[in-house]
Amino acid sequence: MKFLCVPCDKPMELLETKPPEGGSIALVYSCSDCGYEMAMLTNPMETQLVGSLGVKIGPDGEKQAAAGASKCPFTGVVQSMEGEQKPAAFPWTDDAEQRLANLPDFVRPMAKSGIEKWAQEKGYPQVDGRVLDEAKDFFGM
Repeated sequence: MKFLCVPCDKPMELLETKPPEGGSIALVYSCSDCGYEMAMLTNPMETQLVGSLGVKIGPDGEKQAAAGASKCPFTGVVQSMEGEQKPAAFPWTDDAEQRLANLPDFVRPMAKSGIEKWAQEKGYPQVDGRVLDEAKDFFGM
């Protein structure tokens, strides 16, 4: 996927990136011929979805894309997040895990992470059926 300058019909170049702030990525693309610029902002869920697909985000991802390993436009966008320490796993009851398994595969990691974050912010010690019901109402699902 490439971004094309509408007036020039030429591929735009990545001009500026802003690393994840609250999970969002900001990108600015520019046309080298006419100077036309466009910006793209991903929300935290989109950023997480890209990560859950196994896309390498950061300088290493950019090198892989140059070698033809990835065609994702997000590859190489922000500083590598691989060095970040991952939080300890948040506990889920068996019932909650079974309910989570009913979600489509591509949505499951994003939903799990969002529910865990919400539950932690609410002070719950684990995700159970009651927490899932409350989260469902909160997120309007």
